[in-house]
Amino acid sequence: MPITLTEIEAARRVLAGHVLRTPMLPAPRLSALTGANVFVKYENLQVTNSFKDRGALVKLSALTADERKRGVVAMSAGNHAQAVAYHAARLGIPATIVMPVTTPAVKVAATRSHGAQVVLEGESVADAQVACEKLMRERSLTLVHPYDDPLIIAGQGTIALEMLEDVPDLDILVIPIGGGGLISGNAIAARAVRPKIEIVGAEAALYPSMWNAVAGEHREIGGPTLAEGIAVKNVGKLTLPIIRELVSEIILVDEARLEQSVNAYLTLQKTMAEGAGAAGLAAMLTKPERFAGKRVG
Repeated sequence: MPITLTEIEAARRVLAGHVLRTPMLPAPRLSALTGANVFVKYENLQVTNSFKDRGALVKLSALTADERKRGVVAMSAGNHAQAVAYHAARLGIPATIVMPVTTPAVKVAATRSHGAQVVLEGESVADAQVACEKLMRERSLTLVHPYDDPLIIAGQGTIALEMLEDVPDLDILVIPIGGGGLISGNAIAARAVRPKIEIVGAEAALYPSMWNAVAGEHREIGGPTLAEGIAVKNVGKLTLPIIRELVSEIILVDEARLEQSVNAYLTLQKTMAEGAGAAGLAAMLTKPERFAGKRVG
């Protein structure tokens, strides 16, 4: 396995004092809704409002002086873009972010507000990736990949360490899947700390990229989704084997369940979750029998 618990613990030391240790709280009303004992990790409280702060800072902190001077490039539909832009500005690293033209305007504006140069290119993250790689070659920039990088994966894995410190006896972690960086890092960390814990992935039904790769299927990919943050057509070369080994199941969630879950966070928890962030709850609502009576993070 390319990433170990030791590397995730090292990533945690990099983050100390720079990235929030977000609260992990019981959610009795979501428990009543799902039939499980639910605990929620509030990564929406990070400076850029997502877990992406973690991996971005770990990657940027590892750059050489020459790489920092030349600058970095990233492709993202929004959250990774904002995290790279924010931490690059804080560290004095020039950043160029390639975003699909379909990216919500608020995320484009937020990325620019952190001082990054934003290039809008293509209809999807996959299209943006092509433009990103072109810029990387032309300007000798360092790529900060949103998910397929050991340092990014290690940074995201710090979440599970915190979750299991706060609630050591969790039975299952339910984690959204886009390219697989978040679930890979957390699967490695969680299974190292608590070997019997189950890791379940939640993937948008319109973008079953990881499902196809793991199951050997060819479900159609594409279409407008509320979960644009995990609407990924290309899975990671690093993340795929980790998911095959450590993830028990991937649950595909449709748009109705995503909408129901966003609404549940708003009305029951009085907190805002975007579609991608609500995918874990959507998975629980899709297969409630899978989680009934379990302690779920």
